[in-house]
Amino acid sequence: MLLEFATTWFTPLILIFGVLHLFVFAVLRFTAGRDLRSLADLLARFTDGLSRRSRLDWRGHLTDQVDAFVEDVREAVQDPSDRKTLTNRISLLDEKRDYLDSYRFETAWNVARSGIEVYPLLGVLGTIFALWLAMREPAGDASAAVGTIVERFGLAIDSTFAGLATAIVLMIVNSFCETLFTRLLENRRDVRQLVTEVKRDLIASDVRTSDPTLSHSKVAKESM
Repeated sequence: MLLEFATTWFTPLILIFGVLHLFVFAVLRFTAGRDLRSLADLLARFTDGLSRRSRLDWRGHLTDQVDAFVEDVREAVQDPSDRKTLTNRISLLDEKRDYLDSYRFETAWNVARSGIEVYPLLGVLGTIFALWLAMREPAGDASAAVGTIVERFGLAIDSTFAGLATAIVLMIVNSFCETLFTRLLENRRDVRQLVTEVKRDLIASDVRTSDPTLSHSKVAKESM
């Protein structure tokens, strides 16, 4: 019974898990694209009307647009004509933090990426398990054991092939997704830092405006 399972069903199970793994990568890819579009749209609305707003080609990637918008805001903070606009809009960035949380996405991606290494081990395990069962099946009969091993060897080795092939496919899929996922995490980190920097600079500017006698170092200390 166990021998039949190990030689007949181990390989299909590896392939089924591989298909589910591909589905996980598809969900992560969809989630990354959705969050990146939301982030780009948010920054586009936030920078609308600023004097130093980048004009990028519509064919440019969203990650490049997010980088450009972040730099636009950093430059606008230094421009007195844009500072009032930033003050009125900072709540837009400060409140829309639901897709700036990268913990769950990063954890899911790490699990999916690390899980690729399991498939070759599962394939080898399936082969070894099937051969071990074949040797124990006809107890006390060495010639029968050899015959069973030879008969089942082709099916047993299939699990190793399936494990290696599945791992290779998933590694290729991960390599196509890795750049997007990495850039999304970097963009989220940059926007979080941007919110902190803009709020600090605007507070420092308000303090200097209300009390011009304050020194720059004192203002910086008070805005920390």
